Amino acid sequence: ALQTYQTDPAMRKMLTQLYFYIMPVFNVDGYHFSWTNDRFWRKTRSKNTRFRCHGVDANRNWKVKWCDEGASFHPCDDTYCGPFPESEPEVKAVAHFLRKHRKQIKAYLSFHAYAQMLLYPYSYKYATIPNFSCVELAAYNAVNALHSAYGIRYRYGPASSTLYVSSGSSMDWAYKNGIPYAFAFELRDTGHFGFLLPETLIKPTCTETMLAVKNITLHLLKKCH
Repeated sequence: ALQTYQTDPAMRKMLTQLYFYIMPVFNVDGYHFSWTNDRFWRKTRSKNTRFRCHGVDANRNWKVKWCDEGASFHPCDDTYCGPFPESEPEVKAVAHFLRKHRKQIKAYLSFHAYAQMLLYPYSYKYATIPNFSCVELAAYNAVNALHSAYGIRYRYGPASSTLYVSSGSSMDWAYKNGIPYAFAFELRDTGHFGFLLPETLIKPTCTETMLAVKNITLHLLKKCH
């Protein structure tokens, strides 16, 4: 984005008219553990006093239909929702930030791995969001922009019907708290096995995803809500 600011009018428009808040890694401890111990680790690394299991699924820990369908009360399960909503410091910190700025924030994008999907609410139920036509059009254009880079096809649609039903997700929380555009990217897997990947493996996913993000952002500037 910064490298093309001078040469790309669309990028210049985006960066001039909008603020971007970027969190490179949400689940820092869990991400580190995925490189050192378990590649498919998805939870945080918080300790449980009653069980020997570690962590909470941070995307089941938000206060929106918390620990309903698609989440587990058992601390050893991958989809453990935690002892209470926002029990994890990672979730609590981001929720606090979003609550503080929610009147100004128009879009919330989260990035996960992996499935090659672009999802939007709802996750916790089979229902159509009020601004469905706007969000659906933004998703459609975004996956087409992504496809234009390397020919990778992403599925898109409501998370509940496109992937599975899950409760307590950050995307649903953001939407229910007044952020009209809430998306979750399930990125295609570049893989990691305890060593740094060559740039040639990581760059394609970054390039194509940036095209999708750029497309969503430009759609947002059209004030379609």
